[in-house]
Amino acid sequence: NRNNEDYRSPAVPALTKTLLEDVKKIFKTTSGTPFLIPTTGTGAWESALTNTLSPCDRIVSFLIGQFSLLWIDQQQRLGFNVDVVESDWGQGANLDILASKLASDTTHTIKAICIVHNETATGVTNNLATVRKILDTYKHPALLLVDGVSSICALDFRMDEWGVDVALTGSQKALSLPTGIGIVCASPKALEASKTSKSVRVFFDWNDYLKFYKMGTFWPYTPSIQLLYGLRAALDLLFEEGLENVIARHGRLGKATRLAVEAWGLK
Repeated sequence: NRNNEDYRSPAVPALTKTLLEDVKKIFKTTSGTPFLIPTTGTGAWESALTNTLSPCDRIVSFLIGQFSLLWIDQQQRLGFNVDVVESDWGQGANLDILASKLASDTTHTIKAICIVHNETATGVTNNLATVRKILDTYKHPALLLVDGVSSICALDFRMDEWGVDVALTGSQKALSLPTGIGIVCASPKALEASKTSKSVRVFFDWNDYLKFYKMGTFWPYTPSIQLLYGLRAALDLLFEEGLENVIARHGRLGKATRLAVEAWGLK
């Protein structure tokens, strides 16, 4: 509990600098560039798409539950050519279909793969290491965009190791904060793509952030300062417990819940 801060005071850039360095740890990246956007996961989705892609670009997107459905709806409304791979809700993404699409795409018309790591609505987790392996097998240059809203800080997530180009999460899930910060992390390849992306963007434009990063003020507009202090406290708690211990704790509680549901005779 603290007073509000003038976001143009020296305290806010100093705080922001530590947060940008420390959120990289929850994505397990050393090369990624993070953005702390005052928004929700939906805004983080839009930021990921509009900064890396151009209208009519072909993307492969997996429909496995309510949140992947909403992301696909956004992709279509933003004017991308969305190649939807649908599975029964409660099942994971069909990666065999992804392999066949990439194998036949010899001219590299597919510009991005969009996948939800953990489908919040059904609790089904997709194997991102396998997605990266398929992309590498076919030497396909498509960007890998990942919704980690309900997975980051709750499940093992390895941005660099899995070659994720844009990862995103929201403050209101495993970070245990109120809603209001969309955290996006972009790889060097994604930042390079943003230089030629022709999608219209203003509020979510990474270039505005990068310009202010260089200036050392960090914010192109008013940040949500109370949530930044909350994020500092949340990260401190996560690191104090140890991120691997936090993930193991979520695993134990998840397993206990599933066993209880089975004991009740439910699926």
